[in-house]
Amino acid sequence: MNNTTNNFDKDHIWHPYTSMKDPLPCYKVKSCSGVYIELEDSKKLIDGMSSWWCAVHGYNHPVLNKAINDQVTRMSHIMFGGLTHDPAINAAKSVLDLLPEKFDCLFFADSGSVAVEVSLKMALQYWQNSSNTEKKEFVTIRGGYHGDTTGAMSVTDPDNGMHHLFKDFLPIHNFISRPETRFGEILQPQDTKELNEFFKKKHKTLAAVILEPIVQGAGGMWFYSSDYLVKLRELCDKYNTLLIFDEIATGFGRTGKLFAFEHAAVTPDILCIGKAITGGYMTLAATITSQKIAEQIGTLMHGPTFMGNPLATAVASASIKLLTNSNWQERVNVIECILRKNLLPVLASPLVEDVRVLGAIGVIETKHPVKIKEIQKFFIDNGVWIRPFGKLIYIMPPFIITPPQLQILCSVLIQSIQLKHFER
Repeated sequence: MNNTTNNFDKDHIWHPYTSMKDPLPCYKVKSCSGVYIELEDSKKLIDGMSSWWCAVHGYNHPVLNKAINDQVTRMSHIMFGGLTHDPAINAAKSVLDLLPEKFDCLFFADSGSVAVEVSLKMALQYWQNSSNTEKKEFVTIRGGYHGDTTGAMSVTDPDNGMHHLFKDFLPIHNFISRPETRFGEILQPQDTKELNEFFKKKHKTLAAVILEPIVQGAGGMWFYSSDYLVKLRELCDKYNTLLIFDEIATGFGRTGKLFAFEHAAVTPDILCIGKAITGGYMTLAATITSQKIAEQIGTLMHGPTFMGNPLATAVASASIKLLTNSNWQERVNVIECILRKNLLPVLASPLVEDVRVLGAIGVIETKHPVKIKEIQKFFIDNGVWIRPFGKLIYIMPPFIITPPQLQILCSVLIQSIQLKHFER
């Protein structure tokens, strides 16, 4: 990045989760193709983040390029209030065809956070219109993350999450301990005790439970037992409480199943999806529920300006078709095997607290926070793009990544541990 553009960016543009007073360095991107990010100086980086988990097909994909180029010649945007169009209809059909039959009503949102906001409003309005006005509270598990808007922040961990600064200004909801039983293990009794007690005490005022199924994302990259979801579904049914799953980060194959709730063979009452729905081309999300719940809600008082955007929904249909017609399960399985082979031995390091792998997600939790500025430069210098946070160095690569490319990602990640880029 030349000095002029570098200084303007640094002085005037606020990047995510950083300070204008002392911002972290930003590296200027010239182009992207496949799994490669090309910087302004022509250095190519293997992408280990799928652009925050959404670019599952990689970049500059000809099928997705064609979908969006074809659509822009017809219309790039039209309001969704009182009007509709084929791209939105086709995208809705594509999504609902992937889901259990109970899901038949879909509300398009323009980001994952908004999809979560809509899910909370759906739950509240459902109970209001059911003449059960006491049910106004939500509960979730600690360590979760649901977005950066106000309602989403209110159901994100208020003490250990990134939004703790706002805890005194947000609506007050309920938080219980996250399940400590790991994915693949039988749920331990201590993980259900608090859950049972909470439902007995609070069910009369509880509108819904909201959580990320199986994988907690930005709140800590924790993978927990699928049995917990089974237990949760039983309690919600018993105590007449809605169950909301936030699959924004996990949907569309990331965990080895098309949706993470499939690991537990249970379904929620309301489902939030986003991120990979367009293959990373456009911002789009959706909140989905059943006809029964939708009819009880009635008129939903929400309508984003860019709801059902034709460009976004056109590329969403193309991305879903591209995914479902591919051998994505085999690819994710290969990614998981390579991640396990390379990352699990790192547990032997005295600098490492834990290693977790599931599907196309690999996580190394260190004992000390990483030095972001220092470790980011190391990754760039070694030809990879990995964006750690806190004590977590993780990779979520595009599904099209080849074994040799993934091997490079893993090798550089392991080297970063050995070079001790940590706060003390």
